Parts: sequence; C-alpha cells; structure tokens
Amino acid sequence: MGLFKKNSDKIENLGGMEDFMTLIRVYFQAGMAGNLGITNINYLPDLATFKRSLKIQTQGNKLGVAEKPRCRKMLSQMYGLSEGFFKEIDSSIRKNCRNIQAVQGYMFQFQGFSSDLMMQIGTIMKWKFRVPNFLKKALYAMTEDSVHKIMTENKWQDESSYKTVFNIRNYQQHLGFSEQWMTEYAFSMIRLAKKEPKTKEKIEAAKEIMNKK
Repeated sequence: MGLFKKNSDKIENLGGMEDFMTLIRVYFQAGMAGNLGITNINYLPDLATFKRSLKIQTQGNKLGVAEKPRCRKMLSQMYGLSEGFFKEIDSSIRKNCRNIQAVQGYMFQFQGFSSDLMMQIGTIMKWKFRVPNFLKKALYAMTEDSVHKIMTENKWQDESSYKTVFNIRNYQQHLGFSEQWMTEYAFSMIRLAKKEPKTKEKIEAAKEIMNKK
C-alpha cells in the first residue's frame, strides 16, 4: 500500500477505500494478536505488511502492542474516527475472539456484515449519494437515518431487502456494534466511495501513463 511509508505516519492525501479497509483489518488483527498472544505473524497478513512496511519494533516481545496504537493514530488522523469507534472494536474482539480458532470466523462475519450494511445503505440512500462531500453534516445525518431504519423498520419493498436487513441484524447482535459505530463506519466508506475515480477515469489515467513510457 502506498500509505505505508518508512518512518512516517503523516498522510498528505486521504487514503482511498482500499487503504481504509486495510487499516481497519490491521487494527482488528493487532487487537487479536495482543489479546490472544499470537506469535506467528504470518497468521495475520495485513498486520505483517503494516509492521514490515513501517518497520515497527515489537514491544515487550508481543505482537500488536506497538502496532495497534500506531494504526489507531493513522485511522484517526486520516479519516477522523472517534475514540469510541476503536473502543467498540476492542470490546467486540474481546467478546468474540477468545481463542485463535475464533479469529477466522470472526473476520468472515465482519466481512459479511460490512458488505450487507453498505449494500442496504446504498439501496436506501440511492440519489443521496450524490450529495457533495462539503455538505458533510447532511451526508452524515442521511447515513445515520439509514442505519436507524435498518435496525428498526420491518417493512421493506422487496424480498432482497428483508433478507439483507435480517442478516445485518444477526451480524450486529453477534458482533455487538452500536448504531453509532455503524453510522461512523458507513459514513467513512461513503465519503471514500465518492472520492474513488470512475472506471472510465481509471482507464484514461492508465492510458496516459502508458503513453508517457
């Protein structure tokens, strides 16, 4: 990842969605390593890349101890995530990952939760995704309202929404994330999605690079 630069955690440009998700996984893995005493770093691929790229020294012979606060600092500075956001992740990991065998299942659950949550929010908000990023408060309020609908409303127009909402609620009950956490997470994803270049723009950029060679 381009944001993992030697001896630097100052980010000049906001990382994209891929960077955001990688750092989220690093934070999860660092928390798991610290809680469970995992010593084989190859078992935690994102944490391994993060640690080696930033040359973070292992603290107290324990993985995750030094890496976790470094990752949290980067996520806070780059994406403005709150302290409560990280506390909920820590609580969820303590509750659900009591042994190494639970780690893989937990990460699969979070992946499904994230995917279904963003899909259903997209279904609810539709055109509202076009709201400019400078209207940050309005976009956050819309995201907050969408999350609340997912967690409280039982009438949906189509069968797929019923199924997706059911899955989200099951994931949420198991993982233990609050509506506030879900809103903060989804809001970050939406803002990043709006910054991602469209496919056509990506192709044109690639062509330009090739023509310069």
